[in-house]
Order: sequence, then structure tokens, then C-alpha cells
Amino acid sequence: MDWKEQYKSFLWILGFFLFAYFMPIEEPFFKSAIYSAFNLAKWYAQEHVLLCLIPAFFIAGVISVFVSQASVVKYFGAKAKKWFAYLIASISGTILAVCSCTVLPLFSSIYKRGAGLGPAVAFLYSGPAINILAIILTARVLGFELGIARIVGAVLFSIVIGLIMAFIYRKEEAVKADLQPVTPLMQEDRPLWQTLFHFFVLVAILVFANWGKPSAQDGFWYFVFANKWFITALFGIGFAVSLMFVIKVKKLYVLLGTTAVVIASVLFYSQPMIPFVVAVVATTLILTFSEDEPNQWLGETWGFARQIIPLLGAGVLLAGFMLGSHENPRGIIPNGWIVALVGGNSPFSNFFASFVGAFMYFATLTEIPILQGLINSGMGKGPALAMLLAGPALSLPNMLVIKSIMGTQKTVVYVSLVIIMATITGLIYGSLF
Repeated sequence: MDWKEQYKSFLWILGFFLFAYFMPIEEPFFKSAIYSAFNLAKWYAQEHVLLCLIPAFFIAGVISVFVSQASVVKYFGAKAKKWFAYLIASISGTILAVCSCTVLPLFSSIYKRGAGLGPAVAFLYSGPAINILAIILTARVLGFELGIARIVGAVLFSIVIGLIMAFIYRKEEAVKADLQPVTPLMQEDRPLWQTLFHFFVLVAILVFANWGKPSAQDGFWYFVFANKWFITALFGIGFAVSLMFVIKVKKLYVLLGTTAVVIASVLFYSQPMIPFVVAVVATTLILTFSEDEPNQWLGETWGFARQIIPLLGAGVLLAGFMLGSHENPRGIIPNGWIVALVGGNSPFSNFFASFVGAFMYFATLTEIPILQGLINSGMGKGPALAMLLAGPALSLPNMLVIKSIMGTQKTVVYVSLVIIMATITGLIYGSLF
């Protein structure tokens, strides 16, 4: 009998029993924390899963099926040109506009396809950290210098953290590099530009469907927001065309699915989420009844969803319970404690801001109003930047999924590097400004 495993199971059972036995369910603060947990989970399900995660799962499936392992190895592999791999990985967030959870299926896809640890980690960090919409909003709401500091810090972070991770695990990467040339690699069955077009259309749908409302009620950014569903629909047409002529799905299937979406758009013109859901369902059915690559694409998409969503759901509930939600900011940890601990520009305040930010969940753009409220309550500029650099790129749900992808040790090293570098950067920025 493996007594170590038995004791581990016993400790989990004991921990749950003690928690249940001493639960202060009659206390207002505990009731508030419970409400926050489910409030955050409900908001996440309503606002984030359909528009962000589902498109991200389909994009990850595209990478897994339609981008050959040879291409991933060529541009991101252990023997790829380092400057090019890190350059592409470090600026990926300006295109993707994803959050710390939405980037996970994309990271998982390229990592499992043979990308080197360093470039893959650089991509993992940069995806949510260098969101161009968040950078612009940061500069407008929190100040121009903080916006500039955020984008410079995020680009450098992604490269430096990737390089450090690659150095720490250089022996493992060397083994991977030796194995890659002798591994049979599938070449693309279609021209690269066709795959890129299909990928671009899906990314565009992800970006514009999630386009946030700017503070100003006029100008270009507001124009895009006001017409985001029309723009998304145009890319939806491009998606239908791509399904027929790039992915080679039967035209009848695509026409039937497109007709269903058009009818839903007419009937529910004022409720754009309904046509979006119809489009997701239609795509799923089209791929279900297709064969070969299209069906494999659906299989890979479902694989990512099955792996990530349970961990994500548990992490969101725990984050809401501990730290509160956007509607009910009171979690089990009082907000007053956090604000009191991140004032000024001490090493501790910067570390605490980095640490708390790393474990909090920030959906795309939500970190800005949260930081605005904390700054108005006395948060220092240094800790504010530290939280901006650690928060959007990490979260408790994010960590749980990363652990399942690249293991506990690498996850601990990655999270520690983000927290340490965010602390140092915040300290330097706070002393300068």
C-alpha cells in the first residue's frame, strides 16, 4: 500500500471536514464571500465564456490541426532563431487581446506542438499582458506615463521571463531540440496564407466581439464599439467563406448554418448574444457531421474545453470567495486590508500588490477600474504598476491550468518570476514618479 498517497487523501478529507465543521455560515462576512464567489462565477459565465473562451478554444484547435508541428518547431521550437521566436511571442498580445484564462488554450496548443519553453512562456505572459485595448485605456484612465510603463514593462517581462525559464530548464530543452529533428513532422496540406486567413478571421471575431466601451462617447474607438457586432458579422461572413474554401466543409452545411445565424440576427436584432450562440452551435454541428480535418478540429477544440473549463470554474469560485467580485468587492479577505497594505512605495507594498494581483482574476480591461478605485483609496503608483504587470497575466484559475500543462515546478518558477519582476519594476517606477 502506498501510505504517502493514503495520507494525502486523508489530509484532503480532514481539511474539508475541518472547514465544514468550523464554517462561520451565520457571519455576514462569510455570507458575503459566498455570494461573491457565485456572483463572480455567474458574471464570468455570462460575459466571458461565450465571447472569449469559446472562440479561443476554436483558435487553439486551429493551431493543433491546421498548423503543422513542423511550422511550430520552425518558428518557436528549441532550435528556432531565438530573436525571431521571442519577438513574435512578446508582441502577440497586441493582436490577440485576451485575458489570463483565454490565452491558456492557445498556449497549451503551441506548447504541445513543440514550441520551445522560452518562447511559449513569453507568449503565455504577453498574450494577456500587452492587450492593446487595455494599454490604451490604462493611458487614458490612469495616466499616460503608467500606460507607457505598462507596455514597456510587459514586453520586457515576456522576453526576460522566457529567457530565464529557457535557461533554468536548458538541459530539458536541449533534449527536446535533439529529439525534434528525428520526429516525423507533418507538412501543411494547404498554402500557409489560407491557414493564416482562417486564423485571422477567428482572432478578429474574438477581438471585436469583446470590444469594450471607451470612456469617451465619440471618436474612433467609440465608433468601433458602437458597430462592433456589425464588424463581427462581417468577419463571420469571412469565417463562412473560409469554412467552405479553406477548410473544405460541405457548402450545403455552411449555407444552412449561415441561414440559421441570419434568421437569428433578424429575429433578435437587439440581442446580439443570441445570434452569436446560434453561430457557435451551427459551427459545432457543421464540424460534427464533417469528416477528416474539420472533425478533428472539433475534437481538439473539445479537448481543450474539457481540460480547462473545470479547473477554470473552480479557480473563479475560489478567487471570488477570497477576494470578492466586481459587484460585491467583499471577499473573505477585507478590501480595507489590501488598500492599507499597498499604500506608498515600500518593497513590501510592491510585493504585496504583485502577489495579490497574481492571484486575483482580471478579465480583459477589468483591471483598470479596479486599479482606479484602489489608487483613489490611496494605492501608490509603484504598487499600481506592479499589480498591472502581475495581475492581468496571472490568476488563480490561470495557475491551476498552467500546472496541468507544464507541471508544478515550472508553474511555481514562472509565477515567482512574474511576482519578483513586478515587485522590482513597481519599486523603481514608484521611486521615479
